Amino acid sequence: MDVRSAIKFMLISTLAFACMNGIVKYLTHIGAFQIVFFRALGSLFFTFGFLLKKKISFLGNNRKLLVIRGLVGVTSMSFFFMATKYLPIGTAVSLRYMAPIFAAVFAVLLLKEHVKPIQWLFFAMAFAGVIVLKGFDADLNGYGLVLIFLSAIFSGLVYVVISKIGQGDHPVVIVNYFMVISVLVGGLMSINNWVTPQGIEWFMLFGLGVFGYFGQVFMTKAFQVASTNQVAPLKYLEVVFTVLLGVLIFAEIYTVWSLLGIATIITALILNALFKGSK
Repeated sequence: MDVRSAIKFMLISTLAFACMNGIVKYLTHIGAFQIVFFRALGSLFFTFGFLLKKKISFLGNNRKLLVIRGLVGVTSMSFFFMATKYLPIGTAVSLRYMAPIFAAVFAVLLLKEHVKPIQWLFFAMAFAGVIVLKGFDADLNGYGLVLIFLSAIFSGLVYVVISKIGQGDHPVVIVNYFMVISVLVGGLMSINNWVTPQGIEWFMLFGLGVFGYFGQVFMTKAFQVASTNQVAPLKYLEVVFTVLLGVLIFAEIYTVWSLLGIATIITALILNALFKGSK
């Protein structure tokens, strides 16, 4: 296993996702569903091209589950984009990463999977971080907090649906369904609230899809060349890069309690990823 290559791929991935997050924060004057529309439209260029080149069917096999994955995914993405209008972007990203906790709960309830006892301790630790984040940061917006938790819950459900699909469909087919449904939902929901982009905003909106696609591609490459235990903790660098963007570009202010809460959440999730993959 090539650990160096995995680290390089994951660094590129997390930087790409951080750039995408930065664009979303910059475009807060544009509605969340319109951002969903452009985010998906930019990625469709790559997914369509890949499927055509490899002569893979667009329709897939588990069509019902593929549609459900798309609907759940676009719901999660919409709530995340809404939340960024009320929360510092680094805080929003760190709280969205609570998704594996909800995924574990859904997996226990719906798929009858087993969760190691120590993982529940890490989940409790992550929620303690949320309490620190909200309880000691009076400026943290409650409405934004509700939105980001809804995003994390639906994102957790995405994990379960993808697990149910299993190896029955090509990964790009799954992503393509997600993007097609996101374009349809985002486009329809933004008709009455459309904001015409100005100048460089057009490039930024299409950049959402480009950064999102390459972030996903390089993350996949990282998991392909090294073990999950070696790679999974690195994906949380996205939070670090996003916090730095928030401070340097958007002049966001993070209190000591905010940073402590974020650090507690990410530490708990890294430990969960390590112990989940261990024998």
